[in-house]
Amino acid sequence: MPAAPKLLQSSSGSAHVGDIIIEGEDILGDGVNVAARIEAIAEPGGISISEDAWRQVQGKVAANFIDAGEQCLKNIARPVRIFRLDLVPKAGSALAAERPAIALPDKPSIAVLAFNNMSGDPEQEYFSDGISEDIITDLSKLSELHVIARNSSFTYKGKPVDVMQVGRDLRVRYVLEGSVRKAGNRVRVTGQLIDAESGAHIWADRFDRDLTDIFAVQDELTREIISALKVKLTPEKRERLARKGTIDVEAYNLFMRGREQALLHTAGGNIEARDLLGRALAINPNFAAALGFFAVTHVIDYVNGWADIPEQSLKTALETAERAVAIGEEDPQAHFALAVALLWHREHERALVEARRCVALEPNSAEGHIAIAHILTYSGHAKAAIDTIDAYMRLDPFYKDIVLYFLAEARISLGQFEQAITALKQRLERNPDSETSYALLAACYGHLGRIAESRAAWAEVKRIAPNFSIERRRRILPFMDPDEFERRIEGMRKADLPV
Repeated sequence: MPAAPKLLQSSSGSAHVGDIIIEGEDILGDGVNVAARIEAIAEPGGISISEDAWRQVQGKVAANFIDAGEQCLKNIARPVRIFRLDLVPKAGSALAAERPAIALPDKPSIAVLAFNNMSGDPEQEYFSDGISEDIITDLSKLSELHVIARNSSFTYKGKPVDVMQVGRDLRVRYVLEGSVRKAGNRVRVTGQLIDAESGAHIWADRFDRDLTDIFAVQDELTREIISALKVKLTPEKRERLARKGTIDVEAYNLFMRGREQALLHTAGGNIEARDLLGRALAINPNFAAALGFFAVTHVIDYVNGWADIPEQSLKTALETAERAVAIGEEDPQAHFALAVALLWHREHERALVEARRCVALEPNSAEGHIAIAHILTYSGHAKAAIDTIDAYMRLDPFYKDIVLYFLAEARISLGQFEQAITALKQRLERNPDSETSYALLAACYGHLGRIAESRAAWAEVKRIAPNFSIERRRRILPFMDPDEFERRIEGMRKADLPV
């Protein structure tokens, strides 16, 4: 029978829409494969569907689905956007009355959604995203607020938004929406602050200015949000929030475009980011944040083996980050960049000082918290690292899968192999081609005497990365105590793996 589009459901909680081929009693086709892979990553007792299936049921069934973002599915070429059924009882339901609601933070909590690009030019998307990012950074500098990280708040970008659902998803009381229209040398920024519990509008305003006044617009918008949230600031904090100096519009544009590329954390993105950030620095050599992102791209190249001369990349990262801090001592990104460069340079104590300085300047910095956790794990303080990861996850509820790897590393250092396996499996559900996660999984199974599972995990390592090198990992991973790395190798040896 020829292919036909069907809504495909598994027996245990997944659905997809796709073409199928029926041959006798067999149902074949890519649609079937996708549905099966979605089933594999569905939470126990939960229901997950593809974006195609979500579009078919949206508005037609009395159910709410949460966007879980794009997921890499095993043996499926392209990432698939997944939606998970929200099983949290809604306010007013009988079941909700039986279960206590998840408590909000004990301070005003806010998520800044990606501002809509109203310029009519998709290539201006970086500018509206950049405005949102800068507002998040400004608000994150206030310990009086709980501010959700960009990674989570941008999950809703380009989709119809139910603000009250956003509040439930991210566990915040307030949501900021807005738009940006850039035309020539003029810019219009609008913003509205909404109470996510009631849906009531708390504040709204519009700013029409010259492009050269964009920092002033961001400062004024931030001040009005703080006032609407009834947060009282000391004169010192008001001074810290105020931007100083003038802005070169071209340098700022190049910086925002470069930052977008750097945040991709890919080899190609890093190359493009350095080109754009380098051009921004040619205009303004004292642009501390640009120097910080430039440095981080070199660290990522070093860690992933993307650089032609890895040691030179790390050296460049360290020198650039040190310059960023010298120029912008109060720039959190500069201190974050120096912290990660120092960690991979095996200067753990200095790295921790810089990461903590980043968080002191920006208490809601998600990346600052994860940097501290990473440094603590490699320094032999795994329990403190796990506590910091918990704090990070509250700032970034839709955290990236790499965080589960960091959590597993800390668990292994504590000898908590079962918990490490749980974290690694969760990561592999989201990123099935992570050879480093399979390698750690092989070590954990070996320590627990689960030899067959250890060997199966190692076979996946070699399938994904035939040239995977234990020696390279031993050389670059910055454990303060070399025995910590050998603890992982010991688990592999218990399974007689060729390490």
